[in-house]
Amino acid sequence: MPQTPPTAEDGDGPQLYLVTPSGAAAAALGPLLAEVLDRAPVACLRIRAGDDAAELGRLADMAREIAHARDIAVLIEDHIALVQPHGLDGVHLTHGARGVREARKLLGPDAIVGAFCGASRHEGMTAGEAGADYVSFGPVGASALSPGETAPLDLFAWWSEMIEVPVVAEGAIDAELIAALRPVADFIALGPEIWGADDPAAALAALWLP
Repeated sequence: MPQTPPTAEDGDGPQLYLVTPSGAAAAALGPLLAEVLDRAPVACLRIRAGDDAAELGRLADMAREIAHARDIAVLIEDHIALVQPHGLDGVHLTHGARGVREARKLLGPDAIVGAFCGASRHEGMTAGEAGADYVSFGPVGASALSPGETAPLDLFAWWSEMIEVPVVAEGAIDAELIAALRPVADFIALGPEIWGADDPAAALAALWLP
């Protein structure tokens, strides 16, 4: 079972971090997820939380089975209580540094704990000091779904030079941004960028593969 996701130092450039579609049903997503994971080398899979607790549990079991068969770490957004019962590798906290220490206390030293910190350098540093295994900044690109502040490329450049905690770039990322992020991000997260396409696996390959 994966213990921690790799960093950019483990290979040439950033690793691919995949996020499941919002509100997905396990039965419908399963075959598509397997196809997507087989199309490009994914290092980490994040389950986007939905409102249906029972469906979220089914989604966690399905994602774990498919991803662990491919040696891919699986995280779930915010639902710390689901990590251990469903055999997941950790949690992705969507509200910055808040909750990082508590998640570490509950899940233990071997679990992956990540934190989304918007575009705040300070929040990212606080999360790292609290014990986060990685920090996520975004959205990187402009999006009608995220009309607020974007995370600039110089934030990632500064972070990669000054901070040892791995950094994830996410949010409205296109091929041009992927090229710009490759020298300065440990992971690049893709999700909504591919799931709306008629063929998500092909969309991922077009964005990620040379």
